[in-house]
Amino acid sequence: MMIGVDIGGTKIEIIALEGHGREIWRHRIPAPRDYAGTVRAVVELVRGAEESTGRRGTVGVGLPGTVSPETGLVKNANSTWLIGHPLDRDLAAGIDRPVRLMNDANCFTLSEATDGAGIGARVVFGVIIGTGVGGGIVVDGRIHLGPQCIAGEWGHNPLPRPQGAEMPGPPCYCGRHGCIETFLSGPGMERDHVLVSRKHRSTREIVKLAAAGDGQAQDTLKRYEERLGRALASVVNILDPDVIVLGGGMSNLPDLAERAQRSAEPHIFTDVPSVQVRRHVHGDSSGVRGAAWLGALPDRT
Repeated sequence: MMIGVDIGGTKIEIIALEGHGREIWRHRIPAPRDYAGTVRAVVELVRGAEESTGRRGTVGVGLPGTVSPETGLVKNANSTWLIGHPLDRDLAAGIDRPVRLMNDANCFTLSEATDGAGIGARVVFGVIIGTGVGGGIVVDGRIHLGPQCIAGEWGHNPLPRPQGAEMPGPPCYCGRHGCIETFLSGPGMERDHVLVSRKHRSTREIVKLAAAGDGQAQDTLKRYEERLGRALASVVNILDPDVIVLGGGMSNLPDLAERAQRSAEPHIFTDVPSVQVRRHVHGDSSGVRGAAWLGALPDRT
């Protein structure tokens, strides 16, 4: 049995899979907002999964951050109470076995590459576009981390080929201007719509208005799709993946994968682009499923 845990800012989810990826147990709880409470909650969830199934499993954990290869402590986590702690070691002590810990975007990509939208592809780039923008890379079934554990973090590169009002770009929490995240996150789209329409709309409202024929909302979606295409093309020109899988809340925009692929192709440095942009298969479950695969397949990282 493979157990995966997804630690988020508002919830912690656990899943148990059999060897071929069939789900046999799942549970979700609100996320504690302190470190000790998080460790305790994960340990209790793992014990609960094993008591309910009557089986012992390997354990992988995804989180909105990563572990520093220099210190072994959590860094770059949106759940700031995790930063500076040896989370993998504390969890391993609590459940009396090794725990594999990985950024949630890497877990998403591993899930989709293993049995999702990227199955069978040699190189998969997984995209998270939601409240923030992140990504992960899987090559031949292995997560590519890089020596600093930041491989795939495309959200904090500048938007490629900026035009007119896109320069210098909105301020980003990282201290720079014009990061891809400031344009392609959900808040980024909403900010862009306000600049043109002077009306505050949620992403859902923008999509609804566009479907009803509102010209300003339609233009907002077109700008978003074109910017996404430019940003993805820059990844293709460096990594040349077989498949790009879109995940996160913004990936549910109507026909976004197809539209982004068309927008990317003119910016790809080749005569006939072959990369396939696809929407996720497992949706919100990709992160927790990837954590389960991670725990069972340590040689893949």
